[in-house]
Amino acid sequence: MKASPTPHRRWDEAAKRGLIYLAVVGTCAFMMFPFLWMFVSSLKPFEEIFAGDSFLPENPTLENYRSLFAQGDALGKIWNSLYIATVATVLSVFLCALGGYAFAKFRFPGRAFLFGFMLASLAIPFAVVMVPLFVMMRNTFHWIDTPWPLIIPGAANAFGIFFMRQYMFSVSDEMLDAARVDGASEFGIFLRIVLPTTIPGLVSLGIIFFMGSWNNFLWPSAVLRSEENYTVPLMLNALQGPPGRTAYDVLMAGSVVSLVPMLLVFLALQRHLIAGITAGSVKG
Repeated sequence: MKASPTPHRRWDEAAKRGLIYLAVVGTCAFMMFPFLWMFVSSLKPFEEIFAGDSFLPENPTLENYRSLFAQGDALGKIWNSLYIATVATVLSVFLCALGGYAFAKFRFPGRAFLFGFMLASLAIPFAVVMVPLFVMMRNTFHWIDTPWPLIIPGAANAFGIFFMRQYMFSVSDEMLDAARVDGASEFGIFLRIVLPTTIPGLVSLGIIFFMGSWNNFLWPSAVLRSEENYTVPLMLNALQGPPGRTAYDVLMAGSVVSLVPMLLVFLALQRHLIAGITAGSVKG
């Protein structure tokens, strides 16, 4: 029979577990404090943000949010970000799933070389290709000051294809062969079998792409010229005035508003995100 742990050992295990929980709670509190300060500051008048004696607002107000939506067409910029992030996410997830499926389940000449070349492209910083990409968008496609440069160039990216390739290894080859025997086309198999089977992976990748597109600042600042086409990060940047003249009360309200869509998406799909990342660790 297995000996029961002694009281001293039980106390040691409880102490270790308590220290681990304390460290996790402390880390979470440390990471959440800037967001809490931002939310509390969005409810304060401007003079209370830096000169107030209390962390909590002494005279809470929603005037900052009213000012945000009254100036600069905030709803229009939120819609621009939502439209770009949604379209880019759907297109990117579909194309990356196609690429990942091809690399995982098909054998063709140059497959290993192409996959290695694609992975090597992950080491190239975006700043290196931004200038030639901008020239291409301006001179060849004439897409400057439109949403398309924020949607099309990154539609099939190396990270997404690699992510979906790893996930596609979990799809049963026997199930695919059975569908081929029944006369299903390859594209039909992809639509009717592969995509429904890999929903957790698709949702995980979709969350990553949506957050990346929503938070993107550098590339939109280069290709969007008209204020009516601005996205949320550009709107927040426009709220910053000269040194010492920034309306931090309105800026904090805008920052809180910018977090709401991402927070809702993450909370609604977090189970799929965890399941997708876990299954994506399968190696072929």
